[in-house]
Amino acid sequence: MSESVAAEKPNAEDVPPVKRRRLLLVLLAPLFMALVAVSVINVALVPIGNDLHASSSGLQWVLSGYALAFGVLLVPAGRIGDATGRKRMLLIGLAFFTLGSVISALSPTIQMLNLSRIVQGIGSGLLNPQVVGIIQQHFRGRERARAFALFGTTVALATAIGPVIGGVLIAALGPDTGWRWMFGMNVPIGVFAIWAGSYWVPGDSRPKGARSRLDLDPVGIVLLAVSLLCVMFPFLERGLGAVAWVALPVGLMLGAVWVRWEARYRDRGREPMVDLGLLANRAFSNGILIVSVFFLGSTSIWIVMPLFVQDHLGHVALFSALLGLPSSIFAGIGSQISGRYVLDAGRRMVIAGLAIAGLGVLLIMGTGMAVEWLGWPAWTLVFPLSVIGISQGFTVSPNQTLTLNAVDPRYGGVAGGILQTGQRIGQAVGTAIIPGILFTLSERTGSWILAFVVAMGVIAVFAALAIVISVADRRRERAASAG
Repeated sequence: MSESVAAEKPNAEDVPPVKRRRLLLVLLAPLFMALVAVSVINVALVPIGNDLHASSSGLQWVLSGYALAFGVLLVPAGRIGDATGRKRMLLIGLAFFTLGSVISALSPTIQMLNLSRIVQGIGSGLLNPQVVGIIQQHFRGRERARAFALFGTTVALATAIGPVIGGVLIAALGPDTGWRWMFGMNVPIGVFAIWAGSYWVPGDSRPKGARSRLDLDPVGIVLLAVSLLCVMFPFLERGLGAVAWVALPVGLMLGAVWVRWEARYRDRGREPMVDLGLLANRAFSNGILIVSVFFLGSTSIWIVMPLFVQDHLGHVALFSALLGLPSSIFAGIGSQISGRYVLDAGRRMVIAGLAIAGLGVLLIMGTGMAVEWLGWPAWTLVFPLSVIGISQGFTVSPNQTLTLNAVDPRYGGVAGGILQTGQRIGQAVGTAIIPGILFTLSERTGSWILAFVVAMGVIAVFAALAIVISVADRRRERAASAG
């Protein structure tokens, strides 16, 4: 592996003193805001459609436009932040996200709303890698593990509380006004984060050993962005049918071209967008693979479960959202506990988290059958969902800590972007495949419970595959320690 992407030395001396609590606040506040903007939309689609007289394809792009803009920009934004300054890119991303929130809240048409959601996605894609990169830069050892644990807690709480906030706003303000305040509530948070970020985030400086001539590899940035757009598009755009799938082989081909371009670019003595030695680092690449496979299944739980509870059992959206709230609380607690011990436990903690996830999925299947056949109340599903929350706390944040620990902090932004891109691709593919299985089986067999059990079974298979990869990486970890 090249020296440029090697893991840092534990006692690195290039970390300027910062007020870390204030720094974490200004980093995690916009992260919370961005994630709530994703999760809150799940209960807003029907009110939006009614208020703006939107078709199903128009409503789909309220979700897909944000997801595509966000996913495509993660790696390029990380690279640009590493090269030109993470604080600058963080503030630009916050400005885009806040502007998109204002336009979303005031949108008179579905077209304007979809455009504003793309602006929000651009902002989120710009700021997320900077959060990871700044944590990499200013935290070391156990402090970094604790920072990523707070990162994981923020993700868990924002994901769960979004639908609850949405349900409360709709109930309190009415459907036509409530959905607008779902976007409008981000504006004061965004303004605060821009102000606080200007003062509390340390100023940008050129990393040690950085070249005096800025080299952003614009061709590499465009190739990767278009490749990711083409790969993700058919999984997020379902209105075009088979036509959308033409983009997938085009995206894979462009990805291969991008890899060759990056290798040639470096051979010519230039600084590529992504040092391919980073991907040759097994600790880093295995970590990406683990979380991508995990996200293939785990994120679909929160689509399959509301469909089962609302469409089949007949409960309202707020009831469905409240079922997931304890899960996120346990995920946050699990992240805090795992942050204390992950550096000692290594991949064993990730393996334990994935095993708990598999157990949780099996318990969901069993509880779902008991609700269907034995008359158990639907609220009993909260218990196996809480097990899923515990598993996420012991999987996602520890995996992030271990994966990024293998990377030089100078490349923290692009490394964080790559890691999050793997999560987004896994999420896009999984949420296209697993709900599709649920709908197909329920329509063809007429049995919701059969479709529910099979969909959960597929999720369990992905959890088992992630365990296999984690066990293999644990062997690598042991061999590295012995050496």
